[in-house]
Order: sequence, then C-alpha cells, then structure tokens
Amino acid sequence: MKQPKVALIGFGEAGETFVREGGWSGVKGWDILAERRAAMPRAGVGLGEDCGEVLATADVILSLVTADQALDAAREYAPYLPQQAMWFDMNSVAPQTKAMAAEAVEAVNVRYVDVAIMAPVDVGLSVPLLVAGNKADEAVETLETLGFTDVREVGKTVGRASAIKLCRSIMVKGLEALTAEMVLASSQAGVLDEVLASLDASEKPMQWAERADYNLDRMLKHGGRRAAEMYEAAEMLRAMNTSAAMSDQTVAWHQQLGNLELTPPPETLSAKIEAIRATPDFRGEK
Repeated sequence: MKQPKVALIGFGEAGETFVREGGWSGVKGWDILAERRAAMPRAGVGLGEDCGEVLATADVILSLVTADQALDAAREYAPYLPQQAMWFDMNSVAPQTKAMAAEAVEAVNVRYVDVAIMAPVDVGLSVPLLVAGNKADEAVETLETLGFTDVREVGKTVGRASAIKLCRSIMVKGLEALTAEMVLASSQAGVLDEVLASLDASEKPMQWAERADYNLDRMLKHGGRRAAEMYEAAEMLRAMNTSAAMSDQTVAWHQQLGNLELTPPPETLSAKIEAIRATPDFRGEK
C-alpha cells in the first residue's frame, strides 16, 4: 500500500513521538495551542493557515487531542474532511463518546476508526493499538503502512476498543490511586518498609482471569467482615488527616457484594458476574 498523506489533529507527546519515529513525508498538523503549532516545524510537520488547509489533502487523520476535546474536534473538523478520508480517533474516551464522534465524521462520508493506545507512547510505533469499527480491517492495514507494528482488530463496533482500554484503566489507574493512599498512610505511620515487605511476601503469581475470580469469591463470601476491617482502615486514615477516598469506596463495594449473600458463590468468574448482576438489590453506582 502506498503511504497515505497524514494529518495530525493535536500535537502533544503522542503526535510528536509518532511523527519523529515514523518519518512520514508530507505530514501536516494542527493544534489549537499556538505553542504546539510552533513546535511542529521542528519535528518536520507542515503547517497550514488554518485547520481547513491542513485537512484538505489528507488521506489519514490521527486525532490525538485531550480526552475532553475529542468529540468537539470530530464535530468541528468534520466539515473540512475530504470524502473517503479515514479519521483515526486515538483518544481515551468512553465508547458512547466515540459513537457520537463517529456519527459526526461519517455524516460527511469519512471513515471513522476507534483506536485505543494500550501503553505509554514513548515506545513509538511499537505501541500496542487496538482497532474497532466497520473499517477495522482496512484501518489495521493503513496503520501498518504508517509503520505501526503492533496493531490488532477487536471488532466491528465503534467503542469496543475504547471499552477495552477504559475497563483496563479502572484496574491500572485504580491500583495507582490505591498505591498513593497506602504509601502516604504507611509512611506517616512509620511502617512503610514493613508494609511493602508484607506485600512482597504475600504476592502470588497469578493470571488475571484467576485473580479476578479469586477476588470476587473473597468479596462474596466475606464482604461484610472485610468491609468492617476496611472501615477501620478508613478511620485510621482520617485520624492521620490523610485521604481515605479509596478505602471508603472499598468499604462500600465489599459491603454491597457481601450483602448479596451468594453463598456459596458460583464457581466460575462468568457465573459470578451473571449472579451479581441478576440480583435485584445490586446497584452498580454505589
């Protein structure tokens, strides 16, 4: 496949990294921030007088804006997009947000692609990309032509790639938040080294499917007792005058699942999930 003409919407870390490693010829870019537009020529990115000029001849548009601007960018720039171009929405936004962006882009006969960037972009074009949408197979080929080496189709429905990323982020970013709460508290209590050593001692190598099943099993069997323990942990944090945000929500989740009284819990992970969701008292927003 001949290398397509690329335009970037947004020129932050991702855009600059991809351009420098890709060495794409004739790439153009646009950013609402003047200082980011000023940085483009140093990376070999051409500038136009406005976004319309940048987009006019593009075959491929990589949307790499901040999450809060992703939908606005799709709606604002859609009228300037050449028909049959391909809009790669690489922003970390909710599936429903991508669906609305797709509606705006496809209304002008432009192909929309849901892309999830699954690791830090400092690895360049080897960063794992998940692709979804009715043009996903063509999108994979296009991204590989641009030099991306780890691209995988995950479905024909826009939002599926985004759902995978954001559900994963619940765990990854949640662990980061728990880590912050734990180290600040244990450091203040003067027990950080002991706590870290205890965590090392209790850590067991385990696949995530097995870990998720085990964790839900513990919550369903012992949620009430564990909620009581975490309530005391949260009270300790408040006495230290430090955040208990994560611990408070842990109390709520353990208590909620313990209150379902699914004893004994179903054996498999999928059965546990179905049983939890089928319980009339279950409320996911708590």
